Amino acid sequence: MREASQAIFRAYDIRGRYPADLDESIAYRVGLSFAKMLGGGGRVLVGRDVRLSGPSLSQALIAGLLDGGVGVEDAGMVPTPVLYLGVVELGYNGGVQVTASHNPPEWNGFKLVMGDGETVSEVRGMSTLKKIFFEEVKVDRTRKAEAEKVDIITHYIERVKGLVRLRRRVKLLVDFSNGAGGVIGPRLLREIGCDLTPLNEEPDGRFPAHPPEPTPETLKQLAEMMRSGDADLGAGLDGDSDRSVFIDDQGRFLEGDLTLAVLLHGLDEKGRIVYDVSCGSVVEEVGLRLGFEPVLSRTGRAFMLSKVREVGAVIGGEKSNHIYFSELHGFDDGLYAVARMAELVSRLDQPLSKLVDSLPRYYASSIRVVEVPDELKQRVVERVAELLRPKALRIIDIDGVKAFFRDGWVLVRPSNTMPQVKYTAESKTQDGLNKLILMAEEAIREVLKTSV
Repeated sequence: MREASQAIFRAYDIRGRYPADLDESIAYRVGLSFAKMLGGGGRVLVGRDVRLSGPSLSQALIAGLLDGGVGVEDAGMVPTPVLYLGVVELGYNGGVQVTASHNPPEWNGFKLVMGDGETVSEVRGMSTLKKIFFEEVKVDRTRKAEAEKVDIITHYIERVKGLVRLRRRVKLLVDFSNGAGGVIGPRLLREIGCDLTPLNEEPDGRFPAHPPEPTPETLKQLAEMMRSGDADLGAGLDGDSDRSVFIDDQGRFLEGDLTLAVLLHGLDEKGRIVYDVSCGSVVEEVGLRLGFEPVLSRTGRAFMLSKVREVGAVIGGEKSNHIYFSELHGFDDGLYAVARMAELVSRLDQPLSKLVDSLPRYYASSIRVVEVPDELKQRVVERVAELLRPKALRIIDIDGVKAFFRDGWVLVRPSNTMPQVKYTAESKTQDGLNKLILMAEEAIREVLKTSV
């Protein structure tokens, strides 16, 4: 039984490189620990994404869960949001998705949820699970994993079809990134009324077309097809399909804050909306104009989901393109976001690009990253905050540091899932944006070249 590093236990999942950071023996102990955390009884739903290490890690996890006394039902290869919905609506005591989401192919990990769908995270249960894993579980026997196979896809498809109504057929291009979305997405999107042209829909854990992180770089083919064709909407999914990004009919990539601002135009119910600190001013401005009450949150699924539920928000969104839906218990769901965006487009009497062009204009950067070891990234951000604070008009520090200046703002924060520091900025002018990005980069470089 190999030793495990504490570093694989992150803010809201367990994640690392396979087999360097985690392997089947660690997967077994995760299952055993989660079973003990759940009291050694009940039912747990297990799923996995397309990664090549998924089947063996899933079976080892299931063995640990069974040895820990819980009943296990195996959903097989499914998108992560399908598992979340299954846990809550089909009455499980917990769930585990074997996935590393958008990370490169050699990564894998575990997203764990309780029976109410709340993420096992630093704000709920991760410290308990970690303590059990390192201090309490005794691995003194193993057994062949036996779990009942279960179909949760049918329930998910029927549930979504009951929520989405297109007024006309929508010409849709979707890049499934060879991820788990390809298991279910083409069927779902066609059944709700989309004329779908899929790209890279075959699930393949090698991710041969491009990395499973949907970015302007990885979605170049999709953007070009949108510019040269007559499709109404383009979308790209990440590896486990809990996140989607959108490309309008002009081939323009929409950051998550723009996506959230667009989706607000399709909501009949008013109320609170939750957005993370990375989002631009467009969310608050459009939200207030349309009669919503904006609420700020920390970045990350565990924090966003909790905040959406806490304030009873009708929708939530992150700049990274996670969109959270109240009608799905607050869960973030990339496939459902595509369905809802297609529904909105079907109701417009103009192209999506016209709606995008009507939104308040700010100059914003994409989220950029600097590789920083996990043990140093928090201190790096703290030091950057010290450098920015004297120059700023005001500071928000609920998640890293968001420093506001006369013509915009800069955000620098530690990644919750990777050994990285992330930064972004927004300004009223392109020149202002360039200066703010340069300010952030210079501050980060200055900190990194000194001892932290």
